[in-house]
Amino acid sequence: MDFMTAKEASEQWSISQRRVAVLCSENRIDGAEMIGKMWLIPKTATKPDDARSLRFQPLECLPVKPFVKWAGGKAQILEEIRRLYPSGLGETITKYAEPFVGGGAVLFDILSKYQLEEVYISDINRELIVTYTHIRDNASELVDELRTIEREYLPFSEDERKTYYYNKRERYNNLKAKSHTGVELAALFIFLNRTCFNGLYRVNSKGGFNVPMGSYKNPTICDESNLIAVSERLQNVQIVCGDYRESRKFIDKRTFAYFDPPYRPLSDTASFTSYARDGFDDKNQMELARFIKELSKKGACVVASNSDPKNTNESDNFFDDLYNSLSIARISASRAINSVGEKRGRISELLITNYEGARA
Repeated sequence: MDFMTAKEASEQWSISQRRVAVLCSENRIDGAEMIGKMWLIPKTATKPDDARSLRFQPLECLPVKPFVKWAGGKAQILEEIRRLYPSGLGETITKYAEPFVGGGAVLFDILSKYQLEEVYISDINRELIVTYTHIRDNASELVDELRTIEREYLPFSEDERKTYYYNKRERYNNLKAKSHTGVELAALFIFLNRTCFNGLYRVNSKGGFNVPMGSYKNPTICDESNLIAVSERLQNVQIVCGDYRESRKFIDKRTFAYFDPPYRPLSDTASFTSYARDGFDDKNQMELARFIKELSKKGACVVASNSDPKNTNESDNFFDDLYNSLSIARISASRAINSVGEKRGRISELLITNYEGARA
């Protein structure tokens, strides 16, 4: 049997390559097979009827996960956060906001499970937001870029990979310094994230990404099926590069908002140099608490997460005092509690809510 690529099928059927990949993943093209990380389609296949679902409705056939590894990501405590989703979500609560979106574990869970009218995400990490935007708007081009990088990188020896990584890191920082927003920057962001040490995003005083290469034998650099699924989920999502306070105009009484700021360090050595050049200190934590209380007065449902200072200092009541008018739950998570990872295991983290009536 002769096969054609998704690109060839898109040209033959006059639809986007992204849409072809989605139809393949939905098992709506007979004989389509995923070989490696690309779809191959029988040349005899016919274009299926396009009965795509409404935006933001659950698409069970398109499982989606964060497209980056993210230090402090919420996948491991997602079940605990899910229990705090407000009971009216998808019904009377029709909007969702995530102003510190990061890897988006909660975002993609929400988009997979609920039909919503409006969704807003933001982050101060400009390059992360550029990447989200390209996944939403230019997924096919981004996949092509990543596939090229993957083909070049994986066959290399360890020394060759190291040279390649640091050359790409330098190229990324040059593009970053010039405020580029093209698809190359997004592809390099994902490549560096998938191959750097522990998925960290750290910048130096000049704003340069400076995380060393990690040790991965066969990293997934181009996860085409997931990127296509993520792209589908992000259609009509408002993506903003900016401070969390810019969400003020979006968030109202019909909104569920999740805040996952940089965690307060558990010790002087617990945080890496900086996610952003200006950091996020106790003054910033207090400003965020005031903002959350402001949203509470508007009637918005808010969940916020943070570290629990009592892991290392039982008398540290920083967050208990800061959020004394809200509900604070302590949950168990597996984290390293210092920079060299000498102490790992189950520790307590905080989930803060401003409402009653969670789903569980």
